[in-house]
Amino acid sequence: MEALFGGSFDPVHVGHLVVAEALAEELGCTVRFMPAREQPLKRHRPAASPEARAAMLELAIAGNPRFRLERIELVLPAPSYTTRTLEALAAREPGTRFALILGADAVGALPHWHDIALLPRLADVIAFSRPGGLLAPHPAITRTVSVPAIEISATDVRARVAESRSIRYLVPDAVREYIAAHGLYR
Repeated sequence: MEALFGGSFDPVHVGHLVVAEALAEELGCTVRFMPAREQPLKRHRPAASPEARAAMLELAIAGNPRFRLERIELVLPAPSYTTRTLEALAAREPGTRFALILGADAVGALPHWHDIALLPRLADVIAFSRPGGLLAPHPAITRTVSVPAIEISATDVRARVAESRSIRYLVPDAVREYIAAHGLYR
C-alpha cells in the first residue's frame, strides 16, 4: 500500500511531517507527499508556485526513507481533483493500492468533492484526527488514525514571514532557508 498525503503545503511545516511520520509508522507504509496544483475547494490560492512548494517538500522530506514526493498533480490539468489524480496514478502504476490520507478539514469537505462516488473504488480513505479532535462521519472513510496534536498552520507561517518574525522550529531549516533565499511570503 502507498499512502498519499495531498495538500497545498504552502509551505510544508513540521506539523505535516509529524502527521506523516505517525501515519507511516501506524500503517507500515511509505507516505507520498502530493502538492496540489490548484485545490478547487480552497479560497486561498497558494502564495508560492507549485514548483516552489514541491521544492520545499523535497527539502523537508530529504533523508526520510518513509517519505517520497509525488509530483503527479503538478502535471495534470487544474484544478486538482483527487479522483482524477487517483485514476492517473492507477494508470501509471497498475496493481498498486493507494490509501488517501485526509485530515478533519478535508473529511468535512468530502460531500463537496468532484466525483466522490468513485473514491472508494480508487483508494482506501484513511482519516486522521488529533487527540480530542472530531471527524465528521463519511461512508468513504475506511479507517481512522489518531496522530499527535501540533498546532501549526501554513497560514500562520506565511503571516510570520510577512511580518519578519521567526519561523525557526515551525518549518525544517532547509525550508526556512529556501523561503528566505527566494523571498517567499513577503
